[in-house]
Amino acid sequence: MDIHRAKQIISSPNEITVTYHGVPVWLQHTNETDQSVSVFTKDNPNDVRVVPAAELNEK
Repeated sequence: MDIHRAKQIISSPNEITVTYHGVPVWLQHTNETDQSVSVFTKDNPNDVRVVPAAELNEK
């Protein structure tokens, strides 16, 4: 996923399904410098991980 699309998804009022290695995640913050996104799963919102934007997929 492009970092700019990740920003659009975060700003969207709609629920957009995004996966990281097949696992549905919520996007929290983007970092354009290193092209990464902070994500968490619905089941574990306290486990925030920073992942490469390129490894996220929009469904």
